[in-house]
Amino acid sequence: MKLENMFKKTRTSNGETGGRRGRMAKPEVPQGLLKKCNKCGAAIIAEDVKNGYYICPKCGGYFRVHAYRRIQMVADEGSFEEWDASLMGENPMDYRGYPEKLSAVQGKTGLREAVVTGKCRINGHEAVLGVCDGRFLMASMGWAVGEKITRRSSDLTEEKLPVILFACSGGARMQEGITSLMQMTKTSAALRRHSDAGLLYISVLTEPTTGGVTASFAMLGDVILAEPGALIGFAGPRVIEQTIRQKLPKGFQRAEFLLEHGFVDAIVERENLKRTLTKVLKLHEKKDRSVIDSFRFIDPEETKEQNRSETISSTGKGQESSLSLTPWERVQASRRPDRPSGSAYIRALFTDFTEFHGDRNYGDDPAVIGGVAAFHGIPVTVIAQEKGNGTKENIYRNFGMPMPEGYRKALRLMKQAEKFRRPVICFVDTPGAFCGIEAEERGQGAAIAENLMEMAGLTVPVLTVVTGEGGSGGALALAAGDQVWMLENAVYSILSPEGFASILWKDSSKAKEAAEVMKLTAADLYRQKIIEKIIPEPKELKEENLSHVTDRLDEEIADFLKQYEKIPEKELLKKRYERFRKF
Repeated sequence: MKLENMFKKTRTSNGETGGRRGRMAKPEVPQGLLKKCNKCGAAIIAEDVKNGYYICPKCGGYFRVHAYRRIQMVADEGSFEEWDASLMGENPMDYRGYPEKLSAVQGKTGLREAVVTGKCRINGHEAVLGVCDGRFLMASMGWAVGEKITRRSSDLTEEKLPVILFACSGGARMQEGITSLMQMTKTSAALRRHSDAGLLYISVLTEPTTGGVTASFAMLGDVILAEPGALIGFAGPRVIEQTIRQKLPKGFQRAEFLLEHGFVDAIVERENLKRTLTKVLKLHEKKDRSVIDSFRFIDPEETKEQNRSETISSTGKGQESSLSLTPWERVQASRRPDRPSGSAYIRALFTDFTEFHGDRNYGDDPAVIGGVAAFHGIPVTVIAQEKGNGTKENIYRNFGMPMPEGYRKALRLMKQAEKFRRPVICFVDTPGAFCGIEAEERGQGAAIAENLMEMAGLTVPVLTVVTGEGGSGGALALAAGDQVWMLENAVYSILSPEGFASILWKDSSKAKEAAEVMKLTAADLYRQKIIEKIIPEPKELKEENLSHVTDRLDEEIADFLKQYEKIPEKELLKKRYERFRKF
C-alpha cells in the first residue's frame, strides 16, 4: 500500500465508513433548533436568541426583528390594539409585476403593508406605536406606509397621545415612483401638526434606516433613539462608494457614528428599550402642576436679608466659614479639581435624569450635558457645563469649555422644554467658550449670539446657577434667563484674571491684583444686582459635602418654580427683558 493511502477512509457498499460503522454519520439537528448569526457566523440555539431579545449570545450582534415581535418587546401584554391592518397600496405607475410582487410578499409575511400601527400601553403609559417590518419589500415607504403614519399622527393630535415610530427601511418604494416621494412630505407635515399641539414623538432607528425614511419621519423625533450598530443614513454605503470612488471608514453611518455627530439622543440596548421608553413617556406626561403649590415659598425680602453684603459666612452645619477669603482665593476655590462638576448637581437634585445628546447639526459636545429630569415629580429640562473628574475625563470634556455644538445642543433642549412647558435649570462652570480654529470654523460667536437671543424669548422660566467658574460669553450663553444665582465661592467675570491682567496691564502674572479689581465674586455681583442669590458653601466644597449646598438649592429651586410658574408668559418675557435692560 502506498504511504499516502494509509489513512484514507474506506467505504462499504452501503456508503458507511469501514471499521467504524455509523460512528462517522453526520448528526441530525432538529429543524429550527439552530440559527446562524449573520454577524459572526456562529451556530446558536434559536430559543436562546428568542429569549435574549434576538441578540447573538456569541458576538452581541442584533438580528432583525419583525413588527409583531417588536410590539411584544415594548408593549404591555395584551394591550396592543392594531389599526388599519387591511390598508394596502395600489399601483400608481401601473408598474408591471408590482401587484403580483405585493401579493407574494403579503402571502409570505401575513402583512398587508410594511408598517404596523396601533395603540398600546408601555408599563401603563398609553402611547401609539408604528413599527416598520423589513420583511415587506425592505419596509420601503409607499402610499400605504405614508398614509398609515399620517392618518394616525393626525388622529392622535386630537387624542393627545405620544407617538413612537420604529424605523426600518430601504427608503422610498421605487415601484410607486413620485407617489412614494410625496410620502416624505406627507408624514413630515402630519408630524409637524402633532408637534404644534405640544405632543411627544419618539423615533427609534433600527437596522437599516436609509433613504427617504431617514430624510423624513425617522429624523424628526423630539427624542431620537437608536439600536447599537444600526445602519442609518440617507444614501446607502454602496451608492456613496460608487459616487466618490473611495472606501468608507469603519463604522461609517452606524448608530455610534450618528451619536458622535449629534444626530441621535442616545443609543439604547434592546433589552433596555422598554425601560427607556417608559422613563421618557413618564417625564412627558401632563403633570398636575398643583404639586408646585406645596413648595415652601421664600419671600424675596427674606432672601435679600440672607444675602446682604457678605454676611453669609457658613453653611450652619459645622463647616468652616468662607467669609475671609480674598477674591483671588475664591478664584482658586472655583477652579479646584475636586470641586463638584455639573453632573454631581444633577445627581443630587433630580431624579429620572435622561440625557439627550447632539445638536442635530454637527456633533455632540461632552462639555455640555443636558436632558429631562424630575424635580419633586415636576418634569424639568436640566443643562450643565461639565468639566469632569480626573485628567482623562477633563480632556474628554475639554475642561468644560464648550464648542459651538455644545451651545446649539443646549438651545435645542431649551426649545424642546418650551414645547413641553418645562422650566429650564442651567448649571454654569466654565473657564469660557473654547477658542480655537475649529470653534471659529463652526461659528462659536454665532452660536452664543443665537442662544442669547432665543433665551430672551423663551416662554418658560429659566434659572441659572453658577457653581464654579463663570467665564465670559461662554457662561452668559446659559445665563440669559430670569434669575442667576451663584455659589459663595463661584466667580463670574468678563474673562479670567490672567486674561484681564494680560490685556490691560500686559502682565499675566498680576492675576491676583486683577481679581481684586474685577468685582467677580458672588458678593460683588450681588451688590451690583447682577445676580439674585448667593448660595452658602463650605470653604472646601467637595462631592462628599455637596449636600450642604444642594439641600439649600433644593429649597430655593422649589421656591423659584412656585413663584415663576404662576407668571403669565407676557409678564415673564417683560420681566426678563427688564432684568437686562437695567444694566
